[in-house]
Amino acid sequence: MSDSRFRAVKAYKNAGFLGSPQARPLRILAEYLEPQRRFEEMSIKDTIVIFGSARIKSREDAEALLEKTRAEGGDVAKAERDLEMSKYYEATRELSHRLTDWSKSLEGTDRRFVVCSGGGPGIMEAANRGASEAKGENIGLGISLPFEQTDNPYITRRLSFEFHYFFMRKFWFSYMAKAFVVMPGGFGTLDELFELLTLVQTFKIKKKIAVVLFGTEFWNQVFDFQPMVDFGTISQGDLDLFFKTDSVDDAYEHVTSFLAEHCLELGPDGGEPSL
Repeated sequence: MSDSRFRAVKAYKNAGFLGSPQARPLRILAEYLEPQRRFEEMSIKDTIVIFGSARIKSREDAEALLEKTRAEGGDVAKAERDLEMSKYYEATRELSHRLTDWSKSLEGTDRRFVVCSGGGPGIMEAANRGASEAKGENIGLGISLPFEQTDNPYITRRLSFEFHYFFMRKFWFSYMAKAFVVMPGGFGTLDELFELLTLVQTFKIKKKIAVVLFGTEFWNQVFDFQPMVDFGTISQGDLDLFFKTDSVDDAYEHVTSFLAEHCLELGPDGGEPSL
């Protein structure tokens, strides 16, 4: 018998099959099991998720862009707006650094409340950058998009992920989180925020979660929740699901006090299962 005869390819090594519509359930399952394995290997118990616009620049980059625009011509008003919005990048960076320092200072815990972002630029980069500058492990849950970038350089390499399915990415945002800090953002930020609030309101998430909306000027102009109460589509108490602030100090105090009260004494499961 010839040694060169045809050998069939095993199904789990068949790239054509794995990329086919029929194998979609396997790809979805992989985006659950592979991150789960890495989180277990890295002893990640839970997270603080920080998300917001990918378009917000650091102060350094915004100042350089404004200087270049004034010198070479261009949309100066936009460059000035970018510089004003950079305050949210710097606030995210500082808050992430402080939360990471706090997490590392906890005694008798193993990688609790690790900062997690969407893995891209802007606010996501600022979150990972602050944690990295505090010499802490940090997570980036990236998503493959046709028009956007790769992961930012501040993510812990072993904790950098790229998802295909938005819903699996949002599952991992929610499943491990004990706190969310939501900075100004666009459609993606609003999508993630309102799905989170829906899961909490309907008790699909049973654990206690702190939600901070940072940037009162932005949030008050973009979305006024009170009319929903007035029209009876949500309850007055639903407004207590989140805390608004413009202060890094207040955001830090709110998140750390909440976690100390509701999560530390109960352990990494927070007392109740989630999702």
